[in-house]
Amino acid sequence: MRKLLLMTLIVMLLLAGCSSNSSASDGAAQSQKPADESKSQVAIDLTGEWEQSDKNSEDSYQIATITEGTIEVYWVSDGGDTTSLYWAGTYEAPEAGVDSYSWDSVNDTEKTGMALMASGDETKTFTYENEQISYSVTALGVTTTVRLERVQ
Repeated sequence: MRKLLLMTLIVMLLLAGCSSNSSASDGAAQSQKPADESKSQVAIDLTGEWEQSDKNSEDSYQIATITEGTIEVYWVSDGGDTTSLYWAGTYEAPEAGVDSYSWDSVNDTEKTGMALMASGDETKTFTYENEQISYSVTALGVTTTVRLERVQ
C-alpha cells in the first residue's frame, strides 16, 4: 500500500511538472510531415538519450531512449535512483528532407504489461519538432504534454 501511495505521489509530481500550454493532439494518425519542402535532405537521427525539458523538479521527470526501431520512456524519481517503465514501443525513423514529423508507436505489451506505471494505450503519437520530442501523458485522469530534449 505504501508503494502504491509513493507511486501515486510521483505521478502527481510529474504531471505538475509538465507544461500544459500546448494544444492537444488531434488524434489522427500522422506520418512524417515535412515542415518545409526546401529543408535539408539529410535524415534526422533521433536515436540516443532524451530527457524531459519542461520539468519543474530535478527529482521527478521522464527520460527516453530511442534505438533502431524502438523507444522506451521511463518515469524518473528519487533524484534518479528510481526508474519505472512508462512506454515501450516502436520507433519509425524519419525520411530525409523533413525537419518535423510524427509517428504512431505501437505498445510492446510484453514489456509494459506488468509495469505498474506503464501506459495502457495501444498506440502513442510522438512528434519531433524544433529539436524536441513531445507526446501526451495521462495519469490520474489528467492529460498533459511532455517535451523531451536530447541529452548532450
